Amino acid sequence: MKKSISIFTLLILLLASCEPEHNREGLDAYFEGSLAEYNRHLTDVIVADIFTPPVASRIYAYSNIAAYEGIRLENPDNRPSLGGQLNHLPTLTQPEVDKAYYHPITSLVAFTEVAKKLVYDLERVDTLQKDLLQDVRKIGIDETIYNNSVDLGKKIAQDVLKRAGDDGYLRRTALPRFSVNDDPGRWRPTPPDYMEAIEPHWNTIKPFVLDSASQFDPGLPTEFDIAESSQFYKEATEVYHTVNNLDSERLEIAKFWDCNPNISTTKGHVMYFQQQISPGGHWVHITAQVLDEEKASMEDSAAALAQVTVAIADAFISCWDQKYRSSLTRPETYINNYIDSDWEPILQTPAFPEHTSGHSVASAAAATVLTNIFGDNYAFDDATEVPYGLPVRSYNSFEHAAQEAAISRLYGGIHYKPAIELGVSQGKHVGQHVLNKTKFTN
Repeated sequence: MKKSISIFTLLILLLASCEPEHNREGLDAYFEGSLAEYNRHLTDVIVADIFTPPVASRIYAYSNIAAYEGIRLENPDNRPSLGGQLNHLPTLTQPEVDKAYYHPITSLVAFTEVAKKLVYDLERVDTLQKDLLQDVRKIGIDETIYNNSVDLGKKIAQDVLKRAGDDGYLRRTALPRFSVNDDPGRWRPTPPDYMEAIEPHWNTIKPFVLDSASQFDPGLPTEFDIAESSQFYKEATEVYHTVNNLDSERLEIAKFWDCNPNISTTKGHVMYFQQQISPGGHWVHITAQVLDEEKASMEDSAAALAQVTVAIADAFISCWDQKYRSSLTRPETYINNYIDSDWEPILQTPAFPEHTSGHSVASAAAATVLTNIFGDNYAFDDATEVPYGLPVRSYNSFEHAAQEAAISRLYGGIHYKPAIELGVSQGKHVGQHVLNKTKFTN
């Protein structure tokens, strides 16, 4: 009997010695820069799934809200929850006081659990989550802490997804399709594929911070007119001459900021999409690059990414509201009908109305938030488009980059000047409102 007890005791000791040591130092090093990397992986999925710019902005926002809610628990007295700050986001699940956690894991799980529910290729996100958690186990983590952290991350994700499930995204597909009429001033599908209007009911999505989709309405575009003496004709002519006299620098700017995930190419009877990052994704990557450069903590990274992505998401809701209210014809349609039937823009015209420019609104909103975080004259190199075959571009401020993104739409031949200028103003209002309504430190 004594021998049996001693053998049993020995087995327990051996099993205990096989349990991984809780390597906090190694884990902390592993999670440095992790949120920037998660977003890059998420971008790969978004690009492959060919999500439209508004839908992509929603995916980034919810995923990064969840990530922030997980990591803020490292320092909850200094890092307030977004529950109660964002519209329709209630108090989220809190840690149990008698349990131990490692909150970078909570953040990772919350981010990936939310992303899995919002993309098509959920297996790819699930594989990312499993690979990262496997790395964590190899580094060494207490099993109880690991399980507690994973469980809490899943609960936070469910809290965030409840908001996503009731934000109008699912209901929008049951709303009437956009109808094209014979009014020459109204938007109609454009070459080469004459696609139907994208997301005509995006203004029914619940904003994260805005009081309503129309809170920062930019105003109506110039009144449509075909008279050569009219202001509208002059605006169309400006687009026409700009494209016809484009120099190499402006051409490079137009292509760098194209960011149209719905570009299609037709060969014979086969049509395929050229995969590109979305405008919101471009600014998420700018944020990630800056956070890497600054060697920002996981808490600071999560706060910056959450605030930027919320601003971008609300920018698209605001922009799309006026787009489908005014439903203005695009330059390509007008120029082909009244100026030059053979003219083509540099960029493929996106399948939604003209006013205002989505790039202008989203870029100005993101730049406003980033300027608040990093300062007015923060110089940076933007390598976002390198994977898509374009060179690095350098900027002396976020405002500089946003202004270039906006004017790129004129160079590309897809927007009139008022859509750009009013779009920038609209985006700045949205960005400042996000800054006024959200706080990430106490």
